[in-house]
Amino acid sequence: MTVLRTADAAFEALEAWPYTPHYTMIDGGALGPLRLAHHADGPAGGQPILCLHGEPSWSYLYRKMLPRFAAAGHFALAPDLIGFGRSDKPADQAAYSYNGHVGWMLDWLDRQQLSNITLFCQDWGGLIGLRLVAARPHLFARVAVSNSFLPTGEGKPSEAFLAWQAYSQRVEDFDCGWILNGGTARGISDGAKAAYRAPFPTDAHKAGARRFPLLVPTAPDTPGAAENREAWKTLETFDKPFLTLFGDSDPVTAGADRVLQSRIPGAKGQPHRTIARAGHFSQEDAGEELADAVIAWIAV
Repeated sequence: MTVLRTADAAFEALEAWPYTPHYTMIDGGALGPLRLAHHADGPAGGQPILCLHGEPSWSYLYRKMLPRFAAAGHFALAPDLIGFGRSDKPADQAAYSYNGHVGWMLDWLDRQQLSNITLFCQDWGGLIGLRLVAARPHLFARVAVSNSFLPTGEGKPSEAFLAWQAYSQRVEDFDCGWILNGGTARGISDGAKAAYRAPFPTDAHKAGARRFPLLVPTAPDTPGAAENREAWKTLETFDKPFLTLFGDSDPVTAGADRVLQSRIPGAKGQPHRTIARAGHFSQEDAGEELADAVIAWIAV
């Protein structure tokens, strides 16, 4: 099975992105070893903050937050999921599965030898990140979630999500820059749009981005749904600090913050916030505000 790797030249001179990648080889099963990239800022001895992106973005999404975390003395890490950013990209959509992504990220996480982690996750970063928390709760000191959830297939998906799912499969030009812009409330620059297109020089490089919308559990028997139900059993006992920072302009995840607050014990009494004029990609609309909120929360 073909595994693609975007050329380094595609990432040269990106707007507001001074970072060089760090690489970890993980077990790709039948695909063989896969190279997973992450970007880091701040002192290696600082408290780690793990920033997980969703789709069709990559760690560039955290360019407004990484330097603020670093300036506060934290060690911020933003990995690129397999299929995204500077990580390897299997060219066959069949290579991607929900549980496969969780397994890849667990392998990467275990190899980093981190502890006392603060997780910040959004979109698929939450669908994967909350599974990591459930699998390794002892590694996480606290969790912050923005515009994400852990679905188990019960209930009807939002009309906004179903519209996105259908669009993702029928559109001929899956333009990641245009998609990112459309998921914000304030818009992004042309340079940022170009940065989100950079990892995907051909449609074959977009196999993971194309596949992700189909991997969300939308029925109880969808692959990943049973594993998410098991993960909820752990999350419903997670009493470490748990914070929601949702944008107010995201029709896809609207209301999910209240469900998380009601089901996870650690959410009680936390300074939950709704971010004004922030869409699905809250890090684009209000990255500095989100980072400052997390920094202040950690300091309490």
